[in-house]
Amino acid sequence: MATKILVVEDEPAVREMICFVLKQTGYETLEAEDAEGGRACLSQETPSLILMDWMLPGTSGVELTRELKQDKLTRDIPVIMLTARGEEDDKVRGLECGAEDYVTKPFSPRELIARIKVVLRRVAPHATEEAVEAGGLRLDPASYRVSVQGSEVDLGPTEFRLLHFFMTHRDKVYSRSRLLDTVWGTNVFIEERTVDVHIRRLRKALEPFGVESLVQTVRGAGYRFSEQASGR
Repeated sequence: MATKILVVEDEPAVREMICFVLKQTGYETLEAEDAEGGRACLSQETPSLILMDWMLPGTSGVELTRELKQDKLTRDIPVIMLTARGEEDDKVRGLECGAEDYVTKPFSPRELIARIKVVLRRVAPHATEEAVEAGGLRLDPASYRVSVQGSEVDLGPTEFRLLHFFMTHRDKVYSRSRLLDTVWGTNVFIEERTVDVHIRRLRKALEPFGVESLVQTVRGAGYRFSEQASGR
């Protein structure tokens, strides 16, 4: 379950260097040399983060970021702008278009990875490899294990992703369609009732440990993960 990052950069050497650093750090990479290529990637994949070059040919990185932030399917994907522009006005413009952070070229690989980790931790905690604990559950993405007081919970891959997302987005209600887009991906076309099936499987796996009530149904709205008692 490596975190996937889309690199939109028109300079081949720079793009190759960035992708090499990302892969060395354990990330999966997608590549695009312009806005059109970026859109094509996003129509097939849902990355956890986008590294966006400011000066792309044709549609600029700023314009593409603004476009993505206005689309309900891509607006939640964090964007880090990459640019040689270092003036304060340019930084403000980049952030105002919806980017979560801004890295000025030239940058060190160490700085870039640090920025990526900070943004993912803040905006997309489910995309990090950090262990998370809630309601007596402990989920470790790195070892792919879920446990309750030291006893391991046996989960399928989809239930694992669902639980990870819920545990990193506690007390928030998510519709079936939103869960499909986030956990399954926007390029997967399946019925919303599929979510209900996997929710039941997740609860069944948690039931022997007495923590199945953490995954709650909110009538007419969807599902949420909460330590506060709630009827289904």
